[in-house]
Amino acid sequence: MGRISFPTPDVMSDQQLAIYNDIISGPRGTLVGPLRAALHNPVLADRWQKLGQVLRYETSIPFALNEIAILVTARHWSSLLEFAIHAREAERAGVAAELIEDLRLGRRPNIVNSPEIAEIYEFVRQLLAGGDTSNHAYAAIVERWGEVGVVELTAVTGYYTMVAMTLNAHRIPLPEGFHYELPYLGEGVFHLPALNEVAGEAG
Repeated sequence: MGRISFPTPDVMSDQQLAIYNDIISGPRGTLVGPLRAALHNPVLADRWQKLGQVLRYETSIPFALNEIAILVTARHWSSLLEFAIHAREAERAGVAAELIEDLRLGRRPNIVNSPEIAEIYEFVRQLLAGGDTSNHAYAAIVERWGEVGVVELTAVTGYYTMVAMTLNAHRIPLPEGFHYELPYLGEGVFHLPALNEVAGEAG
């Protein structure tokens, strides 16, 4: 159960209902996740959903890789709903089930032979673990995706951190009929493992 109420169309104000209709008529098609809480402030919800649409659907980084970045963020913050929704999206985008399962369980993924995925994973992992990345991890993203790509990837990580915190703090539940488990991995922030001992070094 959630910690706060989640407005439904029958009790929404006119402003809330306008934002709700805008959300469900867009690429999401439904209202789930943090926007259920954000609707308490319709202006916030409106800005939120517009930023989220850009970062989820309109970046220069391929959709599957963007979803991997979101999964790394969700696992870092142990955000069940965020991980569950984006595991489904990642699978639909062609991300290997084994990789999704490794992330779900907090295991070091076997992606050394997939440089595009490894670069995304390590950049996001480092950014979440320490609020910054090594020069090597940063340069790898710039080289492959350009400066616009590294700006977008940083924004995706920050945005989905906000999403995870909102979901966790308000105990926003999974959609009805949706079942998923995210194993408990201990107290505090969980850091995914580096791909190798050198990868996490700053410099």
